[in-house]
Amino acid sequence: MARTSSNMLALQTTAPNFKLPDTNSNHSYSFNQVKGEKGTLIIFICNHCPYVLLVIDEIVRIANDYRVQGIGIATISSNDVKAYPQDHPKLMTEFAFHHKMDFPYLYDATQQTAKDYDAACTPDFYLFDERDKLVYRGQLDDARPQNGIPVSGSDLRNAIDALLYNRQINPIQKPSLGCGIKWL
Repeated sequence: MARTSSNMLALQTTAPNFKLPDTNSNHSYSFNQVKGEKGTLIIFICNHCPYVLLVIDEIVRIANDYRVQGIGIATISSNDVKAYPQDHPKLMTEFAFHHKMDFPYLYDATQQTAKDYDAACTPDFYLFDERDKLVYRGQLDDARPQNGIPVSGSDLRNAIDALLYNRQINPIQKPSLGCGIKWL
């Protein structure tokens, strides 16, 4: 488990588009199809990363709490499944079912979407406003495997709340930390 920080894509970057297959539904989705009326949260995850496993239940709670408020959400796995078969799309479907993920879990086989987002780790969070401009990229909260800090989602929740209630989002954002994306 190599600890890797997010690359911190520039704020106000326009959301890169994609068209990726969803392992939950057998449909493909673009950014415009997952986007919400008030904003969109794109999260790079995978099935096996201990950092993701620590926070996946909070990710699902955030999705459930904020989708009803107009935030679209999609998760994306970009890992090399030949080298890391535990991240294969069939196992992504099982992972999503097991964790009650009722939102797209997209498979980025070419890794182009991860490159377009400058994603570096799992989990890696990107929050876009209603104009598809990046307003937050960074950590979920301070919890990490074995650091004893409880998972709260506080950093991401504060950013989403600020977006929804037209408050300024703090531009000083801590990078996410997790397993490095497994590149081809």
